[in-house]
Amino acid sequence: MKLSRKTFFKGLALGLLSMPVVLRSCMADSHAQEDDKAGRRPDDGQRYNWKMTTTWPPNFPIVGESCQFFADLVERLSQGRMRIKVYGGGELAPALEAFDVVRSGAVEMGSGAAYYWAGKSSAAPFFASVPFGMNAQQVMAWITVGGGQQLWEELYAPFNLVPMLSGNTGMQMGGWFNRPIERIEDLQGLKMRIPGLGGKVLEKAGGAPVLLAGGEIYTGLERGIIDATEWLGPYHDTLMGFHEIARYYYSPGWQEPGTALELIVNKEKYDALPPDLQQIIRSAAAETHTWCWSKMEAANAQALSELKSKGVEIRKFPAEVLDQLRKYTEEVIDQMSASDPFTRKVFESYRHFKSQMTEYAAITEQVFYNDIQ
Repeated sequence: MKLSRKTFFKGLALGLLSMPVVLRSCMADSHAQEDDKAGRRPDDGQRYNWKMTTTWPPNFPIVGESCQFFADLVERLSQGRMRIKVYGGGELAPALEAFDVVRSGAVEMGSGAAYYWAGKSSAAPFFASVPFGMNAQQVMAWITVGGGQQLWEELYAPFNLVPMLSGNTGMQMGGWFNRPIERIEDLQGLKMRIPGLGGKVLEKAGGAPVLLAGGEIYTGLERGIIDATEWLGPYHDTLMGFHEIARYYYSPGWQEPGTALELIVNKEKYDALPPDLQQIIRSAAAETHTWCWSKMEAANAQALSELKSKGVEIRKFPAEVLDQLRKYTEEVIDQMSASDPFTRKVFESYRHFKSQMTEYAAITEQVFYNDIQ
């Protein structure tokens, strides 16, 4: 019997419609057989009650809320098999000790930013933010598909940690100052709360970087412990009340053009989880990353308008100041790379990826912002 063209395509369509059902059934049987061979089915009946400590003040808007967003998502996706109790900085452990308490296994998870751990490794800040470096979307691309994740895991493995992206602050502001910054000499002797590589660059310019947890910044600025501070962006800066005690608000955030936030998991405990729970943690971290970054962008745009309506003086760093800070950044990174082979390895990966992204952005987004919008 001759098969007509109409009959052929009708049969093909019906076959394709039924194929997903057959494939799902086959895949389910295959996965079940693999799990049986491993001696462990996805739902082994065990329940996991974990703790997360963070570097953020308790219930801190967006950044701290993203940790609870993550915990709730993990519980839903796991159908209650895994529950995570979130603790703000200082509730379970001091904010800047999150790395060590998770590393030790005293707490299963932590939330923070990799530049807080520069004392552990000079390569760590590259996985948070680099002065004059990549923005949020470029950092995400490097870590996700550009080799950054593999380097990050290689860096943290000796510390018994597994790192994952779990948010981004977006482009930050340059900070709050009680005196104008009109030339590079104005940074000499300046005591400023600024972490990571930005702090090293400020030190190169003659300033004194001070590392303070979020909950300590307002008091430090109010009491003169510091002369200036950078924190996040208009939304969080307003909540912290910096506009009440500092006169000048500077842009852009050269020190943090797109700061990645991290989820760190104790490696031994992560490796002991069933594969499906491991994937749930990774998937929840990825969704949390998107949620956090989106909330930051929207909230900052609205808060900036409110700050301007209150008469806050927003200034732009002079080009000469930015040019000199850029040169200092290059010197700092060159020194770091020369002193540590792994830092050099990370930097080469970062620099290569950034050069490609910058070239592409120059004919796309830069043109859009400068000439079209």
